Amino acid sequence: MIKILIIEDNDNIRENISEILDLSGYKVFAAANGKTGVELALKNEPDVILCDIMMPEMDGYGVLYILSKTPQTQNIPFIFLTAKAERTDIRKGMELGADDYLTKPFDDAELLRAIECRIKKKEAQQLYYGHTAENLDTLITHKDGLHKLKEAMLERNSRQFKAHQNIHYEGDHVIGIYYIISGKVKTVKHTEEGRELITGMYKEGDYLDINIIHSANPYNDTAVALEDTTLSFLPIEQLDKLLYLHPDIGTRFIKILAKDIREKEERLLQIAYMSVRKRIAEAIIKLTERYGTDSTTVKTSRDDLAALSGTSPETVSRTLSDFKEEGLISKNAGTIHILNFNRLTSLKN
Repeated sequence: MIKILIIEDNDNIRENISEILDLSGYKVFAAANGKTGVELALKNEPDVILCDIMMPEMDGYGVLYILSKTPQTQNIPFIFLTAKAERTDIRKGMELGADDYLTKPFDDAELLRAIECRIKKKEAQQLYYGHTAENLDTLITHKDGLHKLKEAMLERNSRQFKAHQNIHYEGDHVIGIYYIISGKVKTVKHTEEGRELITGMYKEGDYLDINIIHSANPYNDTAVALEDTTLSFLPIEQLDKLLYLHPDIGTRFIKILAKDIREKEERLLQIAYMSVRKRIAEAIIKLTERYGTDSTTVKTSRDDLAALSGTSPETVSRTLSDFKEEGLISKNAGTIHILNFNRLTSLKN
């Protein structure tokens, strides 16, 4: 049943509104002053609040200010009841976040239309954003916002991708953000000659496409599942709402983006200045750290090593053979095991 809270100090008006709403099938809570109204709002979390402006103990502006700063009540539709219709009073209420005004005296139909309008708008928002978004409004109450974001995404329907299946293509329109529930993903760009360059590597618990989500540009690379992978997808409209409600999520995304930019800059410097042996050694170490089953073992292909180190698959094969002969690694069926981490890290030529 839809719950309506009435905060009105005039006994006759309060009782009359309560009777109208009760007969219309709403569950009604009533308070004779602002302080009691705030307490009832926090306790019952109504669907709509009707509030007088001029009241003892706490006026309507004070009620709206407190409830708008409280996470569980800040998104409840708020309608002012007032005998004052001056523009300054209306403007002050709207600036504080009021959704509507009813100027006394008002008739039954006007009251019910105002409430129904607010309820329909709220229901439409919930229908548009889906089941998950119904919980997004509460995320700002939590300090660990990123953890709550993961919970929200895990509630959504997951998408399954087979190994080597494309998730999105370079040039596609960006429509949302992916979260990796399980599996591994790489993002790649292709040269005119058909060579592949890995631009990013992602695993369980990572988000894809943070770097492009709000750029108004299409995807600048192609995302590919490296193995059977399960993803959750959040449309950009819902992400925008979440970022608005919870700035800490945006702060965390900025940190992830900054780290990604630093890693890409390092890779460009490696390709520009490091020897092929050093680049391939760095690629092995990076893959082991990112995708490895332990700190020294990773399963990868020569093509992925080539794409990550900016060289050819043939050069990778020759270099891996050299590393094996030098006792730096062992290799079997696509699995590389680092035998001498320090020497591999310190390669100079």
